[in-house]
Amino acid sequence: MGWVGPGGMSRRQVLRSMGAAALAAPAAGSLAACGGSGSGDSSSLDLVYLGDATQQEAFNALFAEFNKSKPKVKIKARGIAAETWGNFANTVSTQIAGGKVPDIVQVATEGQRLFASKSLLEPLDPYMDRDREIVDDYFGDADPKLKEWTETYGSTDGKTYFIPGGYNTSVLYCNTKVFADAGVDLPEDGWSWDDFRAAGERIKQKTGAFLLPAGYAFPFLDIMPWLLTNGASTHNAAWDEATFDSPAAVEAAEFVKGLIDDGLSPKPGGDFNAAAQVQKGRLATFGAGRWATLDMRRLKLTDSVRIVPWPSNAGPGASVGWDGWPILRASKNKDAAWEFLKWMMSKEASTFYASAGGTNIPARNSVAASPAFTDDAPAGTENLPAALGYGTPIPSPERGAEAQAAITQGWQAAITGNQSAQDALGSANDKLSGLL
Repeated sequence: MGWVGPGGMSRRQVLRSMGAAALAAPAAGSLAACGGSGSGDSSSLDLVYLGDATQQEAFNALFAEFNKSKPKVKIKARGIAAETWGNFANTVSTQIAGGKVPDIVQVATEGQRLFASKSLLEPLDPYMDRDREIVDDYFGDADPKLKEWTETYGSTDGKTYFIPGGYNTSVLYCNTKVFADAGVDLPEDGWSWDDFRAAGERIKQKTGAFLLPAGYAFPFLDIMPWLLTNGASTHNAAWDEATFDSPAAVEAAEFVKGLIDDGLSPKPGGDFNAAAQVQKGRLATFGAGRWATLDMRRLKLTDSVRIVPWPSNAGPGASVGWDGWPILRASKNKDAAWEFLKWMMSKEASTFYASAGGTNIPARNSVAASPAFTDDAPAGTENLPAALGYGTPIPSPERGAEAQAAITQGWQAAITGNQSAQDALGSANDKLSGLL
């Protein structure tokens, strides 16, 4: 998942509230310009991706580097600032159905099954067989889970439609000064929900700072980490059964509600600029992935925060999402598109993107452990790739946008007290079951 930006902690929160000026609806005109050339001219590739201004800067640098490496193949890229991946996927697929077809679309986990289910994508297996040495070198340097999950969740017929790219995991960024001022030690080997709450109570008493901003609109951070660290989820592993009203899920919602009720979190809703609150010493922790490191650099806070795993109750857990790079079935430039995908698998591209301010964790383990990724980053940055080892892909069934709406509405009702957690998640679970 190539995930974001200026002023806020989540790629979508930035687009939704903290960087409101960057929010732009997925305009039909923008996508209309991305149609295939129709000429079969392999010298130009139209590429669509989700990105706000910060992401576009890093991606454009990456595409320019590709153009240097392959001067005969030019990338014409369009970054679309959509509010969610589900909305992005639905919008792009609608445009494609209308005949406006790019050659390549960056698709995060939340949209991969949707795209695969609509027969929009070209099977990559023949290309991968043709360049087996390059493909094997790439996957040999990546966690095998990325390949396994892409095959499991990014295909409906056993064929390969995506090359997995960088990924993100959910962790906590901790304001070390706030913890120090409160006399609270950060955990060395993980912490429990009870430890976390106790830290928040002391921090509130000693400094007045909030523990973290609880929310509901961004399931990757607001909901899934709490479920996963309690052995729960919104769906089963196959994404064909809703499990959002399990006792463990209800317990997770009640725990988060307690943080809000006791003033350890600001009331959800409205604008809350987490980066600014960290800078002012008014916030102890916030959830994020790699993208928040760019905010910390911009605010010169990389030495003032430390990355730690999410607190756990039943066991460690982290939500995981990753980029998928497909070739559109209707593309007239498939060979040139494959050249781009091959280059994206190279160590050269991975290193360049990490150095240029990429907002995700490199799929290549060697790059994730290199200075290109770890330099000018908070202490504990190694916990980002480490979370992949115990992480779980964010459930993303075909009707993902509708499922996300049901999940966020249910969680909102549970943690704000509009309904009991049992009733709120039970109602949401019924809606999820009806979407499967």
